[in-house]
Amino acid sequence: MERDLNLFPEDEHGDALWSMLQQGDDLSVSREFQFSIIFANEEQALKYGQLLLENNQKLSFCPYPDNENLPWEITAYPEMPATYENVTAYQQLLEQSSAPLGGHFDGWFCHSMKS
Repeated sequence: MERDLNLFPEDEHGDALWSMLQQGDDLSVSREFQFSIIFANEEQALKYGQLLLENNQKLSFCPYPDNENLPWEITAYPEMPATYENVTAYQQLLEQSSAPLGGHFDGWFCHSMKS
């Protein structure tokens, strides 16, 4: 199979999705993603969590020991098909909405959905 750079651009997200497809993942199947945003203090993280909850987003809140400067993590769990457009749009939404509270995007993950 040849890589369509319109669907799988050569960047972090495109590479991850292309790898998933190559491993037999049915990217059209909706699945739960995990998008993490990390914060410098608990109050900022909780305020951001409240914003997500007010927008009917499933989330988790926990300490983040991997970064002493940003020790609090909010993870959002949207459900969507695994497309480049979905992943990049949701990341941009999180980055824009968390910026006023000092949030920093820390990556995403989803389980494979084999066809």
